[in-house]
Amino acid sequence: MSEKERNVPPQELESQRGYMHLVRQMAAGRKYHVVTLGCQMNVRDSETIAGMLEKMGLQPAERKEDADLVLYNTCCVRENAENRALGNVIWLKELKKQKPELLICVGGCMMQEAGVADRLKANYPFIDLIFGTHNLHRLPELLFRVLSEKQPVVEVADGDGVIAEGLPVRRASRHSAFINVMYGCNNFCSYCIVPYVRGRERSRAMGDVLDEAKGLLDDGVREITLLGQNVNSYQGGGGAFAELLARLDAMGMPRIRFMTSHPKDLSVELIEAFRTLPHLAKQLHLPVQAGSDRILKLMNRGYTRGQYLRLVERLREASPGIGLTTDLIVGFPGETAEEFEETMSLVRQVRFDAAFTFIYSPRPGTRAAGMQDDTPIEEKTRRIERLIQLQGEITAEALKGQVGTVQTVLVEGESTRNPGWISGKTDRGHMVNFPGNTSLAGRMVEVTITSAGRNTLRGSAN
Repeated sequence: MSEKERNVPPQELESQRGYMHLVRQMAAGRKYHVVTLGCQMNVRDSETIAGMLEKMGLQPAERKEDADLVLYNTCCVRENAENRALGNVIWLKELKKQKPELLICVGGCMMQEAGVADRLKANYPFIDLIFGTHNLHRLPELLFRVLSEKQPVVEVADGDGVIAEGLPVRRASRHSAFINVMYGCNNFCSYCIVPYVRGRERSRAMGDVLDEAKGLLDDGVREITLLGQNVNSYQGGGGAFAELLARLDAMGMPRIRFMTSHPKDLSVELIEAFRTLPHLAKQLHLPVQAGSDRILKLMNRGYTRGQYLRLVERLREASPGIGLTTDLIVGFPGETAEEFEETMSLVRQVRFDAAFTFIYSPRPGTRAAGMQDDTPIEEKTRRIERLIQLQGEITAEALKGQVGTVQTVLVEGESTRNPGWISGKTDRGHMVNFPGNTSLAGRMVEVTITSAGRNTLRGSAN
């Protein structure tokens, strides 16, 4: 796909700005509330949604009950996320009986699943607007139609989606920011719905990413996180993503993170970036999913256990002390007790700082959904409880290993755990709580780590 085909044409974006003006005339002073489910890319999409809504004259409401427009940005990676979204939308039906003018909007990945939008339209007629990830930039026009036509609007675009540059954003933080660098995925892991709802891979132009980062830096942002379903495939893979990191590093952005990184596409250049780039955070999220070669092959992951472990060795050689985190799926169809033990042994060997663990959730339309799965849920639950306990012990040991060290902490704000304290993350991604004033928010502070909890650290500013 050429850049011209990939990007939304300027005239279309200008048209949407016109609709923003029209909605402002109709809805100025109303309040909105956005509920975000799912990954960091959904969080970033919600920041764009909030930015557009505020350009249309709406103001944020802390609670759904106080809003005139409630928008759910949905996820479909696991069944629980879908059930949570539907449960909350049904609850809004009762709120709408009390507030007939309440606008209920549902967007995001779940809407891109085949047939979902039509089922919602048929079964939940009180929803005013249904849209997908591929037409998020058209929200002003869609909302104008809802307000002017006084009837539900459903629009979910087919295909692989496009890139809309220059949309307004309401960032959740003044000092850290997400930047999408690519969208979609070409990997088709057998359990994953993402390629079907986010479309094929498409990368933003490097100049557009650099311009956005420069604007954030000038605005006081101290840390950026580059996002993509598989950032390693940026502009087709190879060294392109490492080149982008190098240019951001040279720009002087104080701290750079990225996710998610697919092991099969982790290039030599990207590993070397952890050795050579001073502003690249020494933290990497590298999902392994399972420790058994047979299960990895069934998952269509494209690497073996041995290849993954060699990547870990190379990363730790390039960047001693790098913090690795991962994703793990328990109870994949056909997983034996012995194969689960292989996952446990891999976790013991790698010693991840943290792991996001999930019981396998079948997704309609994926290959794994048709595989025989005869492991009882009770056994899957026992397995994941053992895995969580093991990883918890390893996480606690990793945190204890930081005691006595001096860490650079980007202060985020007031600690949620300790009144009168502040908190922020280290280069390695650990949360630190320490005495201090919120006037330090947005500053890099040298902190001596004095103690470790189960998931966080405590310290004192130097």
